[in-house]
Amino acid sequence: MGLLNDLKARFRRERVTLALDDIQALILRSRPEPYVGIHAMLHFDDAEGGRDLVRRLAAHIPSAADWTDDRDAWTGAALSFQGLKALGLPEASLKTFPLPFQQGMAGRAEQLRDFDVNAPEHWDEAFHPGVCHLALTIYARDEAALEVARAKAMGELARSHGVTLVGTHAFGADADAKNPFGFRDSISQPAVAGSGVDALPGQERAIAAGEFILGENSETGAPVAMPEPPELGRNGSFVVLRKYASQVGAFNDFVRSHAASESEEELLAAKLVGRWRSGAPLILAPERDDPELGADPARNNDFDFSKDPRGFVCPHASHMRRLNPRDSRLTILTDVNIHRIIRRSSTFGPKWSREVTAADDARGERGIFFIFISARAYDTIEFLQQEWINRGNFIDLGTERDAIVGLHETPGSFTLPQSPVRRRLDGVTTFNRLKGGEYLFMPSLGALRWIGEAGWTR
Repeated sequence: MGLLNDLKARFRRERVTLALDDIQALILRSRPEPYVGIHAMLHFDDAEGGRDLVRRLAAHIPSAADWTDDRDAWTGAALSFQGLKALGLPEASLKTFPLPFQQGMAGRAEQLRDFDVNAPEHWDEAFHPGVCHLALTIYARDEAALEVARAKAMGELARSHGVTLVGTHAFGADADAKNPFGFRDSISQPAVAGSGVDALPGQERAIAAGEFILGENSETGAPVAMPEPPELGRNGSFVVLRKYASQVGAFNDFVRSHAASESEEELLAAKLVGRWRSGAPLILAPERDDPELGADPARNNDFDFSKDPRGFVCPHASHMRRLNPRDSRLTILTDVNIHRIIRRSSTFGPKWSREVTAADDARGERGIFFIFISARAYDTIEFLQQEWINRGNFIDLGTERDAIVGLHETPGSFTLPQSPVRRRLDGVTTFNRLKGGEYLFMPSLGALRWIGEAGWTR
């Protein structure tokens, strides 16, 4: 069953409690498979011109009211703190945003552990501090649909004054929806309470809407603090955008160096990620890939780690288990549900090939935009970067870092639990190099109009 048909089958309109007609569709609507799209970054040179563009763009951004309906393409919009400031929002409102958002991603490099090759001085120009004010993302089913949506957005930009396009980046993947390393991506998504969609097997229950939608009750029973006034903050969310250049050749070389055959390479790659390339989880397919399982949304996320406490099947150090420990026993306790995120990542560049080597990585043609949405986005990404990605204390692995997205200033290692002695694989390098990013606010549709019309002046 296709992704959209699966959503339709699980949607119950009578169970909707959220103001779907005010929430941007991109928050709840998954990308199509296959998908193509474009990210565009804009800079406001003039407050009035910027507000005029925001007001007109709002008419092209669909709401979540019809998020299970067929749609050829859709656009989402998010603003940086410097963008809101450039649009003339009053200081009283600006001060109500979280401090990390106010400082911006580059300003939080210390908290994000963005050092060495990932440091802001190496980022693309569009992501230099204060440059990206508005990020537009368009997802489409095919190139023809993308061109229609792109033409509408660029047409509005052409009619604007005081706004500069500072960067664009095309992306896309075929029906397999695989990332640069050849793995099916963005499988594990939380069900959002009040959205009207039943949870899938393995999701256990819907997560409180306030973990993703500002103004709604969170997992603590109360809303997360939101920007003021309510016309600005309610029904919005926060976004983390991080662009990575994937070192696919270096990854392939590492796997080859520790495997004696192609089948061993595939198994080791699956151990590093936690899933086979098809998306089939190791915990349900421990010996070989199962493409039918990987493609089945009713089964490919229906598991926990209760029967693998020592990580013999799916290593504790695997990327998937690190970032969603489920019911794993953690040395450092944390509430996993308040670190759940809605993923909207997008892949760019040629498909994965076993023949790619580290010598090919210099071209920088493959990568991924890691994008996620959460009402606690900045606390979550900084926690993930500090604890689950760039440390291993929470799983008794000391300084060992995530092999897939961790920063390895010197070659690191990956631990494979085995009996009687665990095996350590040395030579892990930074397989995803950060090329930029920003902390963003995704306003509700009403808030976009409020901003565009300078509602604070009334």
